[in-house]
Amino acid sequence: MPATLRCAVIGTGGIGLDHLNSFLHCRRAAVAAIAESSPERAKEASDRFKIPRSYADYRELLEQPDIDAVTIALPNYLHAPVAIEALKARKHVLLEKPMAMNATEAARIIDTAKKMRRTLMVGQNFRFDRQTQIAKQFVQRGDLGEIYHARAFWLRRSGIPRTGSWFTQKKLAGGGCTVDLGVHMLDACLHLLDDFEVTRVSAQTFAKFGPRGLGELEWGRSEIDPKKTFDVEDYSVALLKFKSGKTVTLETSWAANHPNDAREYGIDLLGTVAGLSLYPARLFRSGPSGYETIHLAAPKVPLNEDRIQHFVNCVLDGKKPLVPVEESLKVQKILDAIYESAAGGKEAKIG
Repeated sequence: MPATLRCAVIGTGGIGLDHLNSFLHCRRAAVAAIAESSPERAKEASDRFKIPRSYADYRELLEQPDIDAVTIALPNYLHAPVAIEALKARKHVLLEKPMAMNATEAARIIDTAKKMRRTLMVGQNFRFDRQTQIAKQFVQRGDLGEIYHARAFWLRRSGIPRTGSWFTQKKLAGGGCTVDLGVHMLDACLHLLDDFEVTRVSAQTFAKFGPRGLGELEWGRSEIDPKKTFDVEDYSVALLKFKSGKTVTLETSWAANHPNDAREYGIDLLGTVAGLSLYPARLFRSGPSGYETIHLAAPKVPLNEDRIQHFVNCVLDGKKPLVPVEESLKVQKILDAIYESAAGGKEAKIG
């Protein structure tokens, strides 16, 4: 393995540009090329980040022998096929969330990575957040006692991606706000609990704003459908039951008449000794002078690694990623169970 990892970014929409920006601060990697089907976006990214080569077809990029790894920032329906092709081309792969359209696809990606002996990681960026890492330390030390319930949420009042973009089409996204936003808080919550063994899920989904053309953001401009299809959910709620007996509620919305609270997204952990909330990070417990709230300030120093830098270091150093693929597969199974329960009107079981 070379001292500098030779990388490429596939897809240069908003998330792909974020990848490229992260690579600017990664001393152990260099971006050799991008793949982008839109000539306008390809030129914008190439000029802005001084990328030497650009390919309209990602398959041509995968044929290049001087590329060691790729990051994939494409619509959800392309995650599995492109990741599998990249792995078969012997490239290490960082894949954006959600891992795939369903658990069957996710398992196929993992099997291919193992067969090809390549590093595979889903870029769950909230695991690399300073506040998440501080909270993890408190949980691991046992400061909360036994954690028996958690609440995870991401609630937008008016934040639907552009109607008719791939985000609002089930065949291209697999789902709506749950796979777009909810997956972030779900993964971070289970990471904090160090428990991914969910056995049963009861869920309901709604589409109350998107079908009326309400609550849009100016985001998601590619693959606009002239019919302005909106056949995904803009609100979901789920109760997750664990093998251990603990529970988690997950609530997500792109658009809803929520109160104007301070937190748009967060995680609340309830323990027998103390409670902990993110974001921001706060600890709640009984103290000598009564009940107290302790604000857990993050150190004012740069992160050692974000998800891109961590992926690069894992490839070069041969270490296991902070986001193991086995956990990403379990998250995908939970997402599948949420939609299964909502569609069937009954509890879904995870085997």
